[in-house]
Amino acid sequence: MKLAILDRDGVINQDSDEYIKSPDEWIALPGSLEAIARLSRANWRVVIASNQSGVARGLFSMDTLNAIHAKLRRELAHVGGTVDAIFICPHGPDDGCACRKPKPGMLFDIAGRYDIDIKNVPAVGDSLRDVQAAVAANCTPWLVLTGNGEKTRNHPDLPAGTQIRTDLAAVADAWLSEE
Repeated sequence: MKLAILDRDGVINQDSDEYIKSPDEWIALPGSLEAIARLSRANWRVVIASNQSGVARGLFSMDTLNAIHAKLRRELAHVGGTVDAIFICPHGPDDGCACRKPKPGMLFDIAGRYDIDIKNVPAVGDSLRDVQAAVAANCTPWLVLTGNGEKTRNHPDLPAGTQIRTDLAAVADAWLSEE
């Protein structure tokens, strides 16, 4: 099975320091949905792993988050793509949970759901905590320069070996060219 783990905000859709709090605020980045569709057509299972502390902060409800993800799925289906599952951490940064990136708990939950060893599974993010979670779970870290990626690329703690691409479309190009 070919599995890809993607962060959401800043990788698939525009990010906001004010959080994505409604379906109207969820806006796909150019080429991101088409990239996922190309992976889907090539029999990749695409899974989203996203910190969503806005739930814990009371900025939006789980119903609203589900509506945001329904919009993502609709727009993705419109271009012929699909995501297999969406994993979220609804906790705040001070809650001490094991699923909030940079901790690897959410990625281990994905491994459990699919009953696979996720060693070397590619995990794409735009922030340091995304790539740190990937490394902690033995996944292969990929950084996109969208979202927070441009400022993350020069962070002194960026894990060695992190693959860097301009955006999700460039990541999909790299993966599909290896097949």
